[in-house]
Parts: sequence; structure tokens; C-alpha cells
Amino acid sequence: MSAVNGAVTEQGWRQPRVAPSLVEVYRTIPVAQGAWWRKALAFSGPGYLVAVGYMDPGNWATDLAGGSRFGYALLSVVLVSNLMAILLQGLAAKLGIVTGRDLAQACRDHYSRPVNLALWIVCELAIAACDLAEVIGSAIGLNLLFGIPLPWGIVITALDVLIVLYLQNKGFRLLEALVLALITTIAGCFLFEILISGPSWPGIAAGFVPHASLLGDRDQLYIAMGILGATVMPHNLYLHSSIVQTRAYDETAAGRRTAVRFAFLDSTIALTIALGINAAILIVAAATFHVSGHTEVAEIQEAYRLLTPLLGVGGASMVFALALLASGQNSTLTGTLAGQIVMEGFLNIRIRPWLRRLITRAIAIVPAALTAIFFGESGTAKLLILSQVILSVQLSFAVFPLVRFTSERAKMGEFVNPAWLKALAYAVAVAIAVLNSWLLVQVVRGRAG
Repeated sequence: MSAVNGAVTEQGWRQPRVAPSLVEVYRTIPVAQGAWWRKALAFSGPGYLVAVGYMDPGNWATDLAGGSRFGYALLSVVLVSNLMAILLQGLAAKLGIVTGRDLAQACRDHYSRPVNLALWIVCELAIAACDLAEVIGSAIGLNLLFGIPLPWGIVITALDVLIVLYLQNKGFRLLEALVLALITTIAGCFLFEILISGPSWPGIAAGFVPHASLLGDRDQLYIAMGILGATVMPHNLYLHSSIVQTRAYDETAAGRRTAVRFAFLDSTIALTIALGINAAILIVAAATFHVSGHTEVAEIQEAYRLLTPLLGVGGASMVFALALLASGQNSTLTGTLAGQIVMEGFLNIRIRPWLRRLITRAIAIVPAALTAIFFGESGTAKLLILSQVILSVQLSFAVFPLVRFTSERAKMGEFVNPAWLKALAYAVAVAIAVLNSWLLVQVVRGRAG
């Protein structure tokens, strides 16, 4: 322990811990004692809120584009992205549990004010890009199911802030239960779609094997990076490091060790389910569109129109649209929490959640509405994929601080990353940065050409 301006601080940190983000739900969920499965159930929940971001409408656009154009080839990207996500989300949970700080608060303590402001702006852009995908996805779902025009659907999605506020006031467990119910709905819908699409199982197995030719194909790499951006979401790292603190675990070495273990189990199971759903979207696109010669299906609306006639099964398109709407609304719930955590953590500013959500929604609604009005369906599809590439480019600004903090013994104590984990985490961080740089080079070359 050390003293800074008369205040007691923990070793490795410049300032004492401040009030946690989401203070209204901080340590409100008791941790059951006894059998391991009781503890596992007590800690289950945050991983599913994080997993929501790995199956949002942005994933749909990139997975549909990848499956229809390249068949099963990009399944390897989905798999590798998900493995990266499991590693990084595990580190985020550990940071929050061990230090009592979320990633945004840790950055504010460690970096100078100018650097923090830059990181905050970058993260806000990432949240806006993610929210853009949620707005467009929900609006498309409303349009497909109920015939509501896209501009009106975009406006309606701005009102979901009321749902989030109501659920937060009723308890965090209710919010987690709703998220799990929506995930189950999405999974059930795509299980149905896979069964009726009759995919090539040998083709699927081959698709999960990485291949170097990906790096030489600019179009394939662009969609691959979109998949990476849609899978490993930067704001989810901030979200996870905060919501794991909703559990009232013992703040001792043994209590934290138990919490870290079960939090990792929770997120790994949840992200494995997300992997299955992401892979299912791409598999359905490959089995339905790619094999029939429809290799340019990147628009969700076009996929909706083609599913029933190509598969010859009534209701296939409606099930697809229902899963899309569930996905968009699910992502909205967690986006609200992430926005609040990022603003409070980086700036130590507390504003009412409804006002924070309206600000975020306004940033996303304006470009989405203008695109829907002036460019229609094709414009919204391109905007969806672009939003995911933006997320991918911004990912390194969250990943490198996370890996650095969890690898410093002064900050983590006995929970510091061992040498092998530190090397693996930095390898993942560098790989993400290199792939993003390569993507930008390819895009610039393409435009120059």
C-alpha cells in the first residue's frame, strides 16, 4: 500500500479505487456456498451478456457476406476470432475481479489525461459503430416481420432505452434472464435453419481449417476483418470487467481465485454458444446461397427474400427475421451498459442512464436514418459491414492496455499472467494489430487501383 495526497492506494495504482461503474447493481448478487455447481450458477450470467455482442446484427451482415461469397472458407476466421474472444474476455474478467476496477477505470489511473481522452473517444466511436448495427438490424427485423418502413423502424429502436431502464430497476438477474431467453430464441431459430438447409458436413469441417490464401485476397480479407471486428468487440472488454463485479464474492485471495475461475467458465460456455450461432449463420448462407450461385448476398433483406424459395420450406424467412429482431434487441441491452461503464470509467462522470443512452442512440440513428432514406437496403447492408470493420480497427486500443495491466505484477499481484499466458496474449494483440494494418493497406491499394 502507498499514500498519494493522504489517500491510501493499492500497490501498482496511482489513485485509490473510486465508486464502481453500475453502482446500482454492484455486489448485489450473492455467491452460493457448497457444491461447485451452485457456485457456477451464481457466477453464470455476465458471460451471456458479453456473448450477446458476438451475435449482433453486425455479425449477420459479415457472416452472410462471407458465406454467400466464399462458402465455408471463412469458418476458420469465425473459430479463431472466437478463441481470441475467450482469451481476452477471460483477462477482462480477471482484471475486474482482482483489482476492483473495470478496464476504463484502470486506463484512467494508468495513463495521462490526454491519452485517456483519446482512448475514450476511440471507445465511444466503437460503441457508436456497434449501436449503428443494432439500430439497423432491429429496424430491418421490424420491417421484415411487420412491414414497418426502415426509417420508422430506426426511430422506434430509439425508445428501447425505456426497456433497459425498467429491467435495471428490477434487478440484474432479470436482465440476465431476458438476455439468455433471447439467446435461446436465436439459437433455436438457426438450429431450424441448419436442419432444413442441408449443409455439406465435409465442407464445414474443411472450412474450420485456417488457410494462408486469405491474406492475398483483399475482398476475402475485408470480410474476414469484419468478422473479427464483429466477434471480438472492444467495448465488451470494458463491459465484462465491470459486470463481473455484480457478484458478492469474498475479497480475499481465495475468494478472488474462485471468482476468476467461475467467471472464466461462464464466459467460455457463453462464447462457445456464440461461436455456434455465428458459424450457423455463415453455414446457412453457404448452404443456401453459395451453392445455388447467389454469391453476392450481403443484404439481410435479400437473404430473407431468398430463404423460403431456395429451401422450399414455408416459414424459413420468418424464422430468420425473428432471430434477427431478437439479436438486435439483445445487443441493445448490453450496449446500454457498456456506454455507461465507458463514460463513467474514463471520465468519472455520472449521468443518468437514460440520458447516456439517448446520446448514444442519437449518434447512431442519424447516419442510419440518412442511409435508409437516401440509399435504401443496399446502403444499410454496406453500412453494417463497414461498422464492423471500424470495430476491428479500434480493437487494439482496448486489447493492448488490457494485456499490459493483467501482465503487471504490481497491479495484479499473485494473479499476474504467467509467462506463457502473457506471451499468448501479446501474440493475439499483435496479430490483431497486424491484420488490421494489412487490411488498411489492401483497401488503400484497391482505391488507388
